[in-house]
Amino acid sequence: MELTFSEVTKSFGRLNVIDHFNTTIRTGEIVALLGPSGCGKSTLLHMLAGLQTPSTGTLTAGGKRIEKPSPRRTLVFQEHALYPWLTLAGNVALALEFQNTPKQTAFAEAQKWLAKVELSGFEHYYPHQVSGGMRQRCALARAFIARPEVLLLDEPFGALDALTRMTLQSVLKDLIEEERPTVVLVTHDVDEALYLADRVLVFSNRPATVLREIELGHMPKTHDLSAFADIRRDVLNKLGIDTDTTPAHAEETGETV
Repeated sequence: MELTFSEVTKSFGRLNVIDHFNTTIRTGEIVALLGPSGCGKSTLLHMLAGLQTPSTGTLTAGGKRIEKPSPRRTLVFQEHALYPWLTLAGNVALALEFQNTPKQTAFAEAQKWLAKVELSGFEHYYPHQVSGGMRQRCALARAFIARPEVLLLDEPFGALDALTRMTLQSVLKDLIEEERPTVVLVTHDVDEALYLADRVLVFSNRPATVLREIELGHMPKTHDLSAFADIRRDVLNKLGIDTDTTPAHAEETGETV
């Protein structure tokens, strides 16, 4: 499904967040929105989800103006947002039950999708009984089970440690290649954007304007991003990060998968 921003602005009172943003995201394209915290990336994503409306301008999905949420456009948050009183299978099945799928059928499908994200055997566990990485795997299964045409990802792995994040990036990449939704990813992680995206939009500080647009295409990529070293360095410099003194990866801690 094609997504189009046309002269989109967004203000909250006197705070101008988005300034005349224009772009078209092609059907099946993976676009990363990369920029400093608070620049308006998540606001753009929430407008695509139908959770917010632009102050001026229009957004369309499949040629139709976005005015409210739709099951055709699924949003995945940084926090997994699983229901604590439901098992992992129950959380995943709920996405189909909302579409009036019979409970038994929904649970059978949920088990298949949990297997796809390597959670077989954990169907009857509750969210508090598994790690953060496993909860986010479950959130991905729930996002994909209804086969949305548009997948909106708001820092989906931002709360995870570096190793778990890289593992889940690979899981997400495989699911996207299998299902082929149109994907918009909000991230602060330059390496994540280069690994997952076909195109990267690098934003300025608020109000958000595009500093650079990078076409990466559908070329095969691995976590070894040495071929993108020059692009990575330029992006970091545009974001105000001195690449001569900043290590490629900051030390991080967190949960394991």
